[in-house]
Amino acid sequence: MNPLHLFSRRKFIRTISTVAGALAWGPSISALAACSQKPGNKLGIALVGLGGYSKGQLAPALQQTEHCYLAGLVSGSPQKAKDWAKQYNVPEKNIYNYQNFDEIKNNPDIDIVYVVLPVAMHKEYTIRAAQASKHVICEKPMALNAHDCQEMIDACKKANKMLSIGYRLHFDPRHQEVMRLGQKEELGKLTAFEAANGFTWGNNTTWRLKKALAGGGSLMDMGVYTIQAARYTFGKEPIAVTARQEKTRPAIFSEVDETVYFDLEFPGGVIAHCKSSYNNNWSSMKATAERGTFELAPAYGYDGLQGKVNQKPMPFPPINQQAAQMDDFAQCVALNKLTRVAGDEGFKDMKVIDAIYRSLDNNGRRETI
Repeated sequence: MNPLHLFSRRKFIRTISTVAGALAWGPSISALAACSQKPGNKLGIALVGLGGYSKGQLAPALQQTEHCYLAGLVSGSPQKAKDWAKQYNVPEKNIYNYQNFDEIKNNPDIDIVYVVLPVAMHKEYTIRAAQASKHVICEKPMALNAHDCQEMIDACKKANKMLSIGYRLHFDPRHQEVMRLGQKEELGKLTAFEAANGFTWGNNTTWRLKKALAGGGSLMDMGVYTIQAARYTFGKEPIAVTARQEKTRPAIFSEVDETVYFDLEFPGGVIAHCKSSYNNNWSSMKATAERGTFELAPAYGYDGLQGKVNQKPMPFPPINQQAAQMDDFAQCVALNKLTRVAGDEGFKDMKVIDAIYRSLDNNGRRETI
């Protein structure tokens, strides 16, 4: 089955945030000769995949960015592309489908390609974008496994193009404070850590329930946030993991995991107790150190995050995480500066996820990472 037929609006992070041809199918070289003027010095971003996250978050965020703008669209739906082009004033010559995507190489309006597709398609379109001489942002989780992540990294390096992963929380001030407190040991050494992320899945069927397209269930979708939180709070890489899972609705989650509990072992012996779920409304993280605690709850949404340090609120203003993320990458491209969420970040997370699945397959056996 063509995976593009299984597209649907994203359903993740429900407890925290709201998510989700009349046009010519690709520009001719002659049409590209009459390029539109870029607004100011902004870099052009093309969204590959116009599902719920692109519609609900990325496209609106690109109306708030200072260093980049929505320049192109890639979709398998002619009508959707037409509607988007009208709404966001995207010229016809900057519209592509999945067959003529490689022609984007000839379009100077587009500097960055943002891959917002089912996980199984991340590798292909990241590599094709790099080969088309475009810089790439790839949504999380980066790929189906660490091996695929490495191929994506290698392809971008070969093309001399930057690769970034859509880890928006690295640009949220509350998570940045968590990084500072943990890595700088502001409250002393960490002695305990726990993180949970999940939502209660309805009865709908989407590509996220297909293992071939999603790679897994709640662990891939929700668990990656808790892995990230543990890694950037400790400022270290976990060395081993043990895991177990449960399924209360096996008919719905026949192909993918529903709820996963996993313990990450960090150097020095501190354990991060983490969990992900498609059957529980969770969104929290808490670090305990020698001289107190710091925590976020809710922790992983697009907005409305709340943090405390020794029970005192973190006084940070709201921020559009996606706008900050894309603006930062645009500046990295313009200034030839390394992004803080490069492909290696996604690779490291997938190494952990691969080990968790190995532990699940082996009845909770301790697996090194």
